Amino acid sequence: MRKVIQLFAIGVVLASSLAVSAEDMRRPKKLIATGWDAPDTQRLRQNLAEMEKRPFDGVVFVAVGQTAEAKPCALRGAFVDQPWQKAWFQSCVDDLKACRFEKCTDNFVSLGANPGNVDWFDDAGWKNVVDHWRIAAWIVKQAGVKGILFDPEPYTPPYAQFRYHSQAHADRHSFDDYYAKARQRGREVMQAIVEESSEITIFSYFANSITATATGRSDPRPALESLGYGLYPAMVDGWLDVAPPTVTLVDGCESAYRFNSEREFLEAGLKIRGDCQELVSPENRAKYRAAVQVGFGIYLDAYWNPKDSEWGNWYIDGLGEPRVDRLRANVQTALRVADEYVWIYGEKFRWWPTPHGGVKPESWPEALPGCEEALRFARDPEGAARRQIAQLEQSGDLANLARNGRFEAETAKGFEGSDEKHRQGGPPAGWHTWQEERSQGSFTWDRQQGAGGPGSARAAGVLGGCFIQSYPAMPGERYAVRAVRRIQGAGTAAIRVRWQTPQGVWTAESLDQLAFADGPADQWSEMFTVVKTPEEVGRLVLLLGVQNQRSEADAAWYDDVEVYRLP
Repeated sequence: MRKVIQLFAIGVVLASSLAVSAEDMRRPKKLIATGWDAPDTQRLRQNLAEMEKRPFDGVVFVAVGQTAEAKPCALRGAFVDQPWQKAWFQSCVDDLKACRFEKCTDNFVSLGANPGNVDWFDDAGWKNVVDHWRIAAWIVKQAGVKGILFDPEPYTPPYAQFRYHSQAHADRHSFDDYYAKARQRGREVMQAIVEESSEITIFSYFANSITATATGRSDPRPALESLGYGLYPAMVDGWLDVAPPTVTLVDGCESAYRFNSEREFLEAGLKIRGDCQELVSPENRAKYRAAVQVGFGIYLDAYWNPKDSEWGNWYIDGLGEPRVDRLRANVQTALRVADEYVWIYGEKFRWWPTPHGGVKPESWPEALPGCEEALRFARDPEGAARRQIAQLEQSGDLANLARNGRFEAETAKGFEGSDEKHRQGGPPAGWHTWQEERSQGSFTWDRQQGAGGPGSARAAGVLGGCFIQSYPAMPGERYAVRAVRRIQGAGTAAIRVRWQTPQGVWTAESLDQLAFADGPADQWSEMFTVVKTPEEVGRLVLLLGVQNQRSEADAAWYDDVEVYRLP
């Protein structure tokens, strides 16, 4: 127990030291929508209000220009030997400038490696390809969007821009020759990008993660020569050669489409941050570590596809629970492991109107009930939990598991269900306490003071300790925990959620969850957190902690403790 509370004390001290800064130190985590229903700039403008109701922080959109002959020119087909003009895409910029983005702040213009029939040694052809990237960066800068979404996949056989053996002159030039040339083209592309927009994000569906099997060798090139994207790391290396610190590269790890465990996301994150550095030049590895972010792709269709169907190869198993719950769990893990972005890709259904003939008329929430709430919960657990609590309260189904959480009763149920009476000078009924050996403070029931009326839990002169209450819990269950606190004098107060096995043995210490109040210390201020019960757990343990009080004149009060099991 001593070790448990010492860990609690360390967390309180650390959070207190960080609280002195007003700057929000959290890393932003964002969901980006992409797929077959990706809008062009006109539809983005027309449907923005509907889009911003969805659980996304940004969308991937298509820029379709118009030539002088009034023919369409799609930026997605950028790897082609044709001269383009910025003026063709002015209407796209105008559409984007007319948008008033409030929620969807991180939007990306789509650029693809298609048709991919320009040989790397074709100087004239690559001058046009580089200029197409320049136009994309110009759109980003002029419209004030986040960056470019690069899709390296070859959709137009037999062309494959990054496969060595698909190159027109593979019989004349060795793989090493092509590798050096691909790095040169990468430098040219990045130079054109930063000349138009020096602060930009290049978000790739995948980058070096796609060729990670070539790592672990003194020279990865022999392995890369046989891979479908073997020349791609050379282009990324070229990007890094000239990219300033204001450029961010995102490896979107499309391989995550089939991930269905925390371990897979963690291992992929480690591989991208670590092993994949071997695929860039040693002089660029520090820049790689600074510039490259880990992202993940989530394939929505895999959570809808029937197992025994033509799409069964793309199937995510529910692992004993509804498949939409696996969606929530996997997206939540992806967001935790990612540096910033997780992209949600869908094909069969839509989030907003689309003319794409392959997309069915149903929306994703209609086809996969619960998917929208699952994404909302993964993206913002606290916000989603508050909405669920409000809905449960409105329907009359809200049940507070905290026993005597308002601190009003003389008698309350204990963990085993038996009645526990308040003892004079002791803690409130239904609550137990613990404090460090060096701490000689008091834990009492204050009958007079409270947040909304008489009654609260009071701790005074406590160097380190807590009020404690436990609740039965099953693995996979989600809970919202809330309380309010007020502090007088020195000291800090925070709640911690911990875990025990069904036998009451402490477990999963790394998954402890702390919650602190943002409001003034001398006022009743809320603490709120959302937790998910880990495997092999049978009890949720709530600690109302107090720390670093110097004397009996220093006191902390807790009130309105709420523990809700979420649907």
